[in-house]
Order: sequence, then C-alpha cells, then structure tokens
Amino acid sequence: MSTMTDPRRSTLATLHAARAFTRRTLLARSAALGTAAALGPFVVRDAFSSSGELHLLNWSDEIPDPVVPDFEKQTGIKVFTTPFSQNEEQINKLQATAGVGFDLCQPTHDRAPQFRDLGLLQPLDPNKLALDNLFPAMVAPSEKYWTWDGKLYQTPHIWGSEAISWRSDKTTLDYKTLSYGTLWRDEYKGKVQGRPHSMMTGIGLWLDASGQVPSNRMLDTFESEEKFRKVWDRILAFAVAHKPWIRQFWDSADNTKSGLMENGVVIGETWDGPAISLWKQGKPVRYMAPQEGAISWIDGWAMPSAAKNVAQAYEWLQYVHSPEASAKAAEGSGYNPIVKGADALLSAQAKAIFQAAYPGDALQKLWPRPAEPSWYADLRGTYAEKFQAA
Repeated sequence: MSTMTDPRRSTLATLHAARAFTRRTLLARSAALGTAAALGPFVVRDAFSSSGELHLLNWSDEIPDPVVPDFEKQTGIKVFTTPFSQNEEQINKLQATAGVGFDLCQPTHDRAPQFRDLGLLQPLDPNKLALDNLFPAMVAPSEKYWTWDGKLYQTPHIWGSEAISWRSDKTTLDYKTLSYGTLWRDEYKGKVQGRPHSMMTGIGLWLDASGQVPSNRMLDTFESEEKFRKVWDRILAFAVAHKPWIRQFWDSADNTKSGLMENGVVIGETWDGPAISLWKQGKPVRYMAPQEGAISWIDGWAMPSAAKNVAQAYEWLQYVHSPEASAKAAEGSGYNPIVKGADALLSAQAKAIFQAAYPGDALQKLWPRPAEPSWYADLRGTYAEKFQAA
C-alpha cells in the first residue's frame, strides 16, 4: 500500500458521505422515506439464529439503549457486551485472548493496517451483509482499506468527528473564527481538555493552515518516519510549551463529559458524541467544527477468527444496518448514521444540532483520518506520551 496516495484519496470517502448527510438530506428524505418507521420491527431472516448468544467488543457509547434490548427482543439472541474507550484498549483485549470470547469487535476505519498485522480477524461474507442499505461512501473506506487477499474484513457502523466542544455559559465561539488554535488562547489557560494524540493532530492542522509548519494538511506525515518526525517535533515543542493550558486529558466518553460538567473544563478538542449528548440533555455544552476541518472517522464491525457465534453475528450486522437501528444508535450516542433512510428517522433536535455543529462549509472541510501504518501509530503514541508526561 502506498502510504502517500492512499490517505489522500481516502479523504474523499468520508467527505462525500458527510456531504450526503446535509441539511437538504435531513429535510428532503423525510418525505421520501418517512414511511420507514411504519415498516415495523426488524424481521429476522435466518431462523437458525432465533436463539443463542452474541459477544461484542464494543465502543462504550456507540450502542446505546434501546439498540441491544430491541435486538434481543426481535431475535431471541442474548447479547453480552465488553466496552472499551480507545482503539489501543480494544487491540490489547484482542491480543490478550487471541480474539477468544468475542464474536464481533469495532475497529475504526483508519486502523486497518494495524489489524491486518495482528492477524486476528476472519473475512466477512458480503452475501450475508446488507451493504446495499448503506451510503456508498461509508462503505468505501471498508472496501478500500479493509480488503486484503481479495476478502472484506470490516463493515461500517457509525461516523463521527473530533472538533471543538465548550461550555456555552462560560465562553462564546463563532464558526468564522473557530480554530484548533483557539484552544491555546490565554483566556483558556488551565481550562482545556483533549486526548494527547488528537490534540497534537489538531495543532498540526492549525500550524499548517496558518503557514507556520507546512505539512499538506498533515498528510505528508504519513509518507515516511523522517517526514513524520520533521513535523511532529515542531508539534511536540508547541504542545509541551502549552501544557499549562491543560485541565485534563480525556480517554473516554464518560470523562469527557465529567470534564465539561464537573472538572472546570471550559473548552476542548473532543469527539462529537459526548458533547452532543450533553447538548441534547439541555446542558450548556456546544460542539462545532473549526476552520481547519473536523477530524472525521468511521467505526465499524469486524469478526475475530475465534468467533463462535457466527450466525448470530450476521444477524446483528443485518440488524444494525437497518434504518431503524442505525437511527437509534445515532440518536442515543450523538454520532451519525451510515444507513440510507436513517437520517429521516432522527429527531428534530438531532437534525438541528447537526446543522449547528457543522455550519456553512464545515462538511466540505472535514479531515477524514487516513489509514495508519503500524509504524505511524507506534511513533505517534511515543510523541503523545512525551506530551502527556511533560
């Protein structure tokens, strides 16, 4: 795989998908697909899986109620979940057991090279998936990066982003001037939260956009370790110098929320889901893409080689790729659906928040995470540790 051309081409996939999920889509599809909710519950098509178990290794906030209870009621399959908060945690759990004990796991689209190197997955059978239900551009990263030896190893579940969240009762921000550099204003010293490696990516995008450290929107850093170090050395220097701005580092959706609501955080670089969940609850929290572009990603499903409940796993994949289940997952998590027609089933509140979070040309500026070679992930982790330990 060419680490230069593939990431650049891959940026188009999530970008086009996100453009499909626009104000026009949200409003227009309501008329064309408004009858979807009346079609009734998901109908199990495989009688073999009318009973049994399913063991999921899943992101902690991506299958909110009533997604699992509805599936159990409709299929008779009992679901057991093992939540995790970071891809690294997921990888560690899979390595520790050689994948035993899990029927499906949830890697993010950019981690394909790492999971391929692990050798712990089995290919998926496209004939048992409902890929035609999905936005084609959401399937594209799976087909591009998660296909090796002519076989598909991942299918999408939900998409989201990392951008700027803040306490709307403590500060006022505007899309026209919002930047990853906003985090480092003097007024926010000691009041910022973020995930180390994500914040460093945001710093890099800002330094590139402002002409301070050119990196072709950070894509040059994927070409070689030499080019990575050239850019990330500058990023690390800035990050360490601004360590006093950090109130806390987050590593999960839960402590992202507690930072905003309980720990004195005013602003941060976070996932959209936690911030938008608080927003929906009426909390003084907002989320918005900056001018450099929100960092976007697609989380999916993959099957460990040691999976035992394979038929039940395919029932789950059919279920979550229905408009109804995709809408429930998005509504409850604060992330975004990947199934055609699911957007029409979202609440008016969810649609309004989406418009506010990605105003103007924000969807055209998304920065989809490129596929990360193992060397990149390891090196980035080293730099992030230096920032955190400074």
